[in-house]
Amino acid sequence: MRTPLGLTLTVALTTPLPAQAPRAAPVPAPVLIKAGRLIDGRSDAAQSNVGIVVEGERIRAVGPLAPVQGQARGARVIDLSQFTVLPGFIDTHTHLLLQGDPTAESYDQQLLYQSIAYRAILGARNARLALEHGFTALRDLETEGAMYADVDIKRAINNGEIPGPRIFASTRAMAPTGMYPIVSSNWELELPHGVEPVDGVDGARRAVREQVAHGADWIKYYSDRRYYFTADSVLHSWVNFTDEEAKAIVDEAHRLGRKVAAHAIGSDGIAAALRAGVNTIEHGDGMTDSLADVLAARGVYWVPTVTVGRYVAGPRGGPWGPMVEHQRQAMARALKQGVKIVLGTDVGGFPWTELNQAKEFEYYVQYGMSPLAAIKSGTSLAAELLGQPELGAVAPGMYADLVAVSADPLKDITELQRVRFVMKGGVVYLSP
Repeated sequence: MRTPLGLTLTVALTTPLPAQAPRAAPVPAPVLIKAGRLIDGRSDAAQSNVGIVVEGERIRAVGPLAPVQGQARGARVIDLSQFTVLPGFIDTHTHLLLQGDPTAESYDQQLLYQSIAYRAILGARNARLALEHGFTALRDLETEGAMYADVDIKRAINNGEIPGPRIFASTRAMAPTGMYPIVSSNWELELPHGVEPVDGVDGARRAVREQVAHGADWIKYYSDRRYYFTADSVLHSWVNFTDEEAKAIVDEAHRLGRKVAAHAIGSDGIAAALRAGVNTIEHGDGMTDSLADVLAARGVYWVPTVTVGRYVAGPRGGPWGPMVEHQRQAMARALKQGVKIVLGTDVGGFPWTELNQAKEFEYYVQYGMSPLAAIKSGTSLAAELLGQPELGAVAPGMYADLVAVSADPLKDITELQRVRFVMKGGVVYLSP
């Protein structure tokens, strides 16, 4: 006798299925990395013949090769015995959504003739380039008119849709009305803004809340503009926000658990940002000894972005050329004063496809850092700035973000511009 179809469906829908144990995700086999030299981002000297055991996305063990190798039976081996292994690099000042703006015209072209979608596609490409150059983490300091597209790129990377570094996004930077627009002689046109225009204390708090709601990990604002030297060789600037407005930005950001970066090039802008209580000074070309003393005393980080300053000096002319030498001298003095100088390139201010971000390490050595101090500025100290204790070093429990170069960067810092191996979170993205 045939069972009616309806009865079959009823029985199928109402009869409980036998209980099944959930399938456990396969545990990835451990990886043993044989490092000829290791610069771990924290120690004051390199180590030789080191074993690094990676399980999943973390480092399980680090130490002399022989005993560590004994702990990793059955592990897949990555032989970097002819290489120097370091923590993945961290660039604390980037613009994924910008492709170089040495002149106002090049900036206008991007905001006026490229859609946000197109710029986001280029941003995804830039993220991949950064990773291939050994930068496993970036602090992206504003989208330059591309709204919240940096958060979208971050989400795509985190979801495994595209390769890229760990992104710490700041979404839209802030400046007062009239201080950062594309300018036209036709006042009837409302042209795009590279930032979020912010006015007044209430407007400042609202903008911070809006950006945090849309995924901002950091808040950035423009402390100054219009840079000029005076007879005493001090680089001055016009301050953008009133002290009350700037303090409102910082206070609201801190209240919501976010830190604040301030674009501050001239001495006046730096001083205003310090009065507001920011966490990092970006660019800081007009740094003076007295201002550096304040940074050192308060533990404020200085991200000097040397590469971009040198790149734009020629095309922009005016004070930009002398600013390069002024910053070089200020950095040398600030190092002696104990200022925490952290690597940041402002890539996007120069094209991602033209210069390797690791050029910044070379400039820091030229400006007075030891090679090891320069490496720490782009690894462990950068992780400290980000408040990310699991990044920036090669040690048990840290994320397995690793790079390798052929020679010894303590002897030739330019080796960092020739990365041969990149691992992020235990996944190899570049192999020799």
